[in-house]
Amino acid sequence: MDGLLMDKKPLSLSFFWHMHQPDYRGSDGVMTMPWVFLHAIKDYYEMPWLVSRYPHIKATFNLTATLMEQLELYTDPLKYDYFLSLWAKYPSDLDVLSRQWLIKLCKSTQFETMVRPIKRYEYLYGKNEYSDDELIDLEVLFMLAWCGNCLRNENLMVKEMLGRGEGFTQHDKERLLDELCSFIQTIIPFYASLQQEGRISVSTTPYYHPILPLLIDMENASLANPHTVLPQRPISLVEDARQHIERSIALYKKHFKKKPTGFWPAEGAVDTKSVALYREYGVEWIATDEAILFHTLGNENRKDLYKTYSFNGVTMGFRDHGLSDLIGFTYRFKSAEDAVNHFIHSVESIYNEQSDPSVFVIVDGENAWEFYENNGFDFFSALYSRLETTPWCKSVTMDEMAKGKNHIELETLHPGSWIHGTFDTWSGHPQKNRAWELIFQTRRDAGNFKGAVSDDTARKISEHFLASECSDWFWWYGDDHVSDFAVEFDLLFRNHLIAIYELLEFAPPANLYQPIVTMADSAPFWVKPQSPLTPIIDGKYSSFFEWLGCGSMDERKLYSTMDRVRGPIDTLYYGHDKKAIYVAFEGNVSKIDRRDLKLLVICEENSEQFEFDLERLTSAENDRVALDERLEIVLSRSHFGTMRLFHLRFELVSGSKILQTMPGNGALVIDLDEHYAANWFV
Repeated sequence: MDGLLMDKKPLSLSFFWHMHQPDYRGSDGVMTMPWVFLHAIKDYYEMPWLVSRYPHIKATFNLTATLMEQLELYTDPLKYDYFLSLWAKYPSDLDVLSRQWLIKLCKSTQFETMVRPIKRYEYLYGKNEYSDDELIDLEVLFMLAWCGNCLRNENLMVKEMLGRGEGFTQHDKERLLDELCSFIQTIIPFYASLQQEGRISVSTTPYYHPILPLLIDMENASLANPHTVLPQRPISLVEDARQHIERSIALYKKHFKKKPTGFWPAEGAVDTKSVALYREYGVEWIATDEAILFHTLGNENRKDLYKTYSFNGVTMGFRDHGLSDLIGFTYRFKSAEDAVNHFIHSVESIYNEQSDPSVFVIVDGENAWEFYENNGFDFFSALYSRLETTPWCKSVTMDEMAKGKNHIELETLHPGSWIHGTFDTWSGHPQKNRAWELIFQTRRDAGNFKGAVSDDTARKISEHFLASECSDWFWWYGDDHVSDFAVEFDLLFRNHLIAIYELLEFAPPANLYQPIVTMADSAPFWVKPQSPLTPIIDGKYSSFFEWLGCGSMDERKLYSTMDRVRGPIDTLYYGHDKKAIYVAFEGNVSKIDRRDLKLLVICEENSEQFEFDLERLTSAENDRVALDERLEIVLSRSHFGTMRLFHLRFELVSGSKILQTMPGNGALVIDLDEHYAANWFV
């Protein structure tokens, strides 16, 4: 590197890993889902352990209160974890429904990276019926597949069972469960010891992971996005917001013997009033997304991103969305060497262009790694070892970053979250708004209650209100995210509100027994766009969030399984901005023979055709095509003149043979005047 560059102060790189699970406990205190346990044996110890292997690497970890509380319950797993209470039974002792649900969980694992590497697990995964011995093997291998590299490399029992591979017994299950639960008890003390050594910082989040700005003032949703439809009759829950902060601080002090210096606001959600609350409680720093900074500054100059800021006495770090998404979504498709080379090159470009830059890489610390080979071990080993020998870059904790000087003072702060700088992921959709309205309804009814309740009952009621405000329930409502366990999440949410009425000893309203996830106004195979988008057209899964808010059509839902042979494309995604229309096609794209392959786009209004040559990757002027992991095109709006509403069909053609016509039900409606305010389905 040029000597002049070497004289510069090194770039400060802050890795920030967010560890969170919603509160899965029902009114009986039992966790209805096992994700705390599974990520505990795979990620919660593993991520700081990876940092600890490299003496010059530092990072920040955010541990949410609901995660820490549930980790503590594994001193008595059969009492507090419903899944494990079934898993621990001999298979013939299970009733039919329990057995089916247990199998569903054991087959919910990411197939390519976690199931396929274990041959016996791969075989059992493909079966529908199991003998008792086969089910024991499935149960044990499911658990072993979730064990992280630390356990696989350093725990003798896990190593022995993985080596054996099959023929497990009920006694093996008992031994394995005891071993793993003992391991879980070491997780939080491990964070505390690394923080004491100065290797990591540990922050936390308001207690039940609520969207604090929406609790304080629901109008923040429309301030962030004027097109957002607000829930009816909202009320401020600012006192709940205070309780979330106070309780998190108290729990943090229990584990770390001091107050937290920093908070990650749930979902990076901020506004001026929530930051004022953080300052009131002595919080020194928070972090959020770059979109908040750009909205606040009124421009998207990326040079402004690589600095530290202060607002109302609280230091703020703004997440580099692109770099963070590369780790969270893109690098899993690359080799460890290629991914690290790309990351280092990207960060070096920032260093070369900036004076004294600070870079914030903030990523979910648990959910990405099951999509990586070897749970991300190869990637992190290559990344951390490379950074240790990179003189122009030093990793720092958020505590160290906040102690620096020359923070830029912001005069105001735009409300929003880490997704597009809005709150649309948690409000606006009819399902999301319905959940909010049920909270407001329950709050009013509880406020109008004239009877007396004991202190213990009042505490339980407060607990259920706070738990119902968790951001995760709203995440899974609507059509922007999909889960095989949406029904379970919906029931968990509504049960918190039902429990409040039961504690007050009067009948819950009938609408609390109506599932929210069944609310739908049209066939689910076709979803309209929810916001404008301008994705990068490179044929890659560059970022899940690039296409967030797009419209979609799922061709698989139009036909039976046997009919899928009619074409290689399963799903198309679409949207537009002021310049162009964007369409992405997913399916067995990599298996398509590109020789003499074309995509034709036909406008039904005037029969005009636009051709994309997929062999040579050429197109008309102002259009663009990319074909790699998927097929993506840009179609200039100039083709359509003054038309504002038109219908497009797509034909995948090989020579003279039409391989597939899409959409399978007719044509794709493009409405350039779509305002995204009210209609969510076609």
